[in-house]
Amino acid sequence: MDNLVSIIIPCYNHGAFLREALASIPKFSMGGVEVIIVNDGSTDSHTKQVLLELEREGYKVHHQENQGLGKTRNNGIKLASGKYILPLDADNKLTPAYFEKGIELLESNSQISVVYGDPILFGDQEGLAPVRDFNLQQLITGNYIDACAIYRKSAWEMVGGYDENMPFMGVEDWEFWLNLSFNGHKFLHLAEPSFYYRVANQSMIKKDTGPNFNELRFYIEKKHSYYLDFDAPADALSLKFKANPIVLLYKLILRTYFPAKYQALVQQRKIKRI
Repeated sequence: MDNLVSIIIPCYNHGAFLREALASIPKFSMGGVEVIIVNDGSTDSHTKQVLLELEREGYKVHHQENQGLGKTRNNGIKLASGKYILPLDADNKLTPAYFEKGIELLESNSQISVVYGDPILFGDQEGLAPVRDFNLQQLITGNYIDACAIYRKSAWEMVGGYDENMPFMGVEDWEFWLNLSFNGHKFLHLAEPSFYYRVANQSMIKKDTGPNFNELRFYIEKKHSYYLDFDAPADALSLKFKANPIVLLYKLILRTYFPAKYQALVQQRKIKRI
């Protein structure tokens, strides 16, 4: 590989923020850094102009028809030569410490596949938003790892990248983290301010993910049914638990820490009572 790290920036009509994101990428002493911008069919004239200018300045810009976030990230990573991948949304920014320390942690520990840090919110909401240390059972109940994490390209290759078949956009990164974890990859939380996350009232997470969250979650549960099968017949439950104890752990977590949600899922026959 020619570079140590490849920064992948999907861009759809975010030309107003793109240069700010690029300016946040620090100089790096440990090895080569490449930046790949993927234009996901932007229609905004200002974004098109910014992308054209960046190409003239020597940035690598890949143009495609609009294909959605998962496929856009995959397309950028396929072009990447780096040992490590760092996705960066076009409207977000990096901190120098995250970049340096994240790579150092991966370089010094071959058992770790993913390093993730704490976001600093800005825009419509401001302040540090610390996240928790890695716990698979808690990750199953909901995502707390932003897409802006540093991971080995070999890990991405092993699980086939981001799922391009999800029925709606919005939780590609959550499914990707679960897929990595289910396949034995280890995560490490860098508990310090690591990147700036822009909060906007019109963000995709509000417009797309919220209304479709239940269907997206069902898709994930079905895809990873070996680990997340809540519909096993009663007479097969004991066998299912022996083959897949994480199902029981998930239910125990729900019952202990989220009793209202647990009761609701039982009543809706989404899970069986324990």
